[in-house]
Amino acid sequence: MTAHLTHHPQPTRTRRPQDLATHRRGPTLPSHRLPHLPGQVAFPEQPRTAPDGPINLDGFNTAPAPDTEQALLTCCRSLRWAHRVAEHRPYPDLEALLAAADEAAYDLTPADIAEALAAESLTLLPAGAYSAAHTALSAAHAAYESRFGHVFVICLDDIPTEEALDRVLTGIRSRLTNDPEEERLLAAEELRRLARGRLTRIVGDFSTQPVA
Repeated sequence: MTAHLTHHPQPTRTRRPQDLATHRRGPTLPSHRLPHLPGQVAFPEQPRTAPDGPINLDGFNTAPAPDTEQALLTCCRSLRWAHRVAEHRPYPDLEALLAAADEAAYDLTPADIAEALAAESLTLLPAGAYSAAHTALSAAHAAYESRFGHVFVICLDDIPTEEALDRVLTGIRSRLTNDPEEERLLAAEELRRLARGRLTRIVGDFSTQPVA
């Protein structure tokens, strides 16, 4: 007698929408990043007013180390970077301080860069920005963060305010084609440039009191 084997097909698993999203996304963003802002999108925060004239570094050089490091963290959110810049005081002038800040930025590890990127803050689009700009920038940010797992950073210190939005959109779209390692290096360079500008702006106002 010939035995007849009955084939039982395996059930087909339907992929849920959340499975697709998980499959397509890059590294998960930290939970504290990018709170939901209905109807509002943002580009990287960076005050644009630099001090005029020579900068006196006496207050920066003599302030308590914890206060100095706390102020430096407003320039670059890497603990290693802030500690190293504060540790090498006193600085004879701003040029020496910025050179030390650059050197510390170049020596950041991938983990240090990830730490700094995770803490970068965003600010809202300028008042009166048209709705299409919100839509375009929101989509661009979402695509970038989905691919690379961190916020997009770009230094706009030398860019006129009216050109900032276009520069951010162009930057995101062009950098979306990068591979993750190439983009990490570019983001690190933008962090270094941001730190220089922020440091130049805060150090002139630094006294024996912490910088807010």
